[in-house]
Amino acid sequence: MRGEFIDVNGVRLYYYAAGSRGAGEPVVFLHGFPTSSHLWTDVVPLVPKGHRVVVVDLLGYGRSDRPAGRDVSVRGHAERVVGLLDELAINYATIVGHDVGGGIAQTMAVRWPTRVSRLMLVNSVGFDLWPGREVKIARAMLPLTRHLPATWLLSILRTDLMRGYVTSDRGTHSIEMYVRPFAKPDGRDSLVEHMMSLDSSETKAIEPRLKDIVAPTAILWGAEDPFLPVAIGRRLHTEIPGSSLAVVPDARHFTPEEAPEKVADVLTELLAR
Repeated sequence: MRGEFIDVNGVRLYYYAAGSRGAGEPVVFLHGFPTSSHLWTDVVPLVPKGHRVVVVDLLGYGRSDRPAGRDVSVRGHAERVVGLLDELAINYATIVGHDVGGGIAQTMAVRWPTRVSRLMLVNSVGFDLWPGREVKIARAMLPLTRHLPATWLLSILRTDLMRGYVTSDRGTHSIEMYVRPFAKPDGRDSLVEHMMSLDSSETKAIEPRLKDIVAPTAILWGAEDPFLPVAIGRRLHTEIPGSSLAVVPDARHFTPEEAPEKVADVLTELLAR
């Protein structure tokens, strides 16, 4: 799918659009750390016809601009996604978020409720139950390691991310795409900025307001996620009124890649609500 760049609040974001400008409301897909729009490649063709589909590389990921000191917190990304909707003349949309993208989606549903018509969370961050132990250790080591070659940091990242896949062949291909933007010194700096911004205080702060989400919500999880356990999904299901919860057996963290048909099925059901 061929995409293009768009200026949003002083930065260039890369996105691609699919589907049509039919009667169905737009669907916006948000990835997490440290991935890109590639995450949704096999899901997008399965979105029901009649919907305008927008898939974006968040700032600092994929082909989008480097952060260069700009805010890459959950709230910062959420504000930027709202700006993207403004630039694309999208008043409201179904927001689908994975990992940190799920935290962004939650923030949008709480702080800009009129912009989120439906909400779908896939293996999402939530509450104060993230980031995982490995990320916390890596961040504690950054004063010692941030000036080492990017290849050293990326070798650790590759090994850790592979745990999120059931199938190593699929994981190897995707991980190489995800880490490519971080392979040079400026990319290493971006990776460090992202890691330092993984802050659960943001999702913890909106926890009391999850009960106020009025958008129909679907939650989907890989049962064997080693980074964000399904307990987070069950708790989100409890806190968000009227939400649905589906758990995919034998899937790990990267459910949109490993079970795209199930993601599309749950999305289709959500769009019909």
